[in-house]
Amino acid sequence: QVQLVESGGGLVQPGGSLSLSCAASRSIFSINFMGWYRQAPGKQRELVAGITSGGITNYAHSVKGRFTISTDNAKNTVYLQMNSLKPEDTAVYYCNAKNGISSLYDYWGQGTQVTVSS
Repeated sequence: QVQLVESGGGLVQPGGSLSLSCAASRSIFSINFMGWYRQAPGKQRELVAGITSGGITNYAHSVKGRFTISTDNAKNTVYLQMNSLKPEDTAVYYCNAKNGISSLYDYWGQGTQVTVSS
């Protein structure tokens, strides 16, 4: 019933910036957490950044100080601003929306490719 549509991926040079967005097809009142995950070839999926309904954020150690997660509740959208990109940031990025208490609510975007290369 709920779809998450991601956009903003692409090819950038090391040190460059990129902004990802993820829009929900409708307002999801049952959701209290939204986050961005990534998966690189040969590696497991990892949480990059997350934000709770209360505005509390958390980041993977590897992206702290470089990435920023934010939401626009009026637009049912979550963003990931990525600065000072490194080749090791190359991965498919997925947005996720869930309820931290009930596993009945867990939605995923289709994924968007981010490639950092010179």
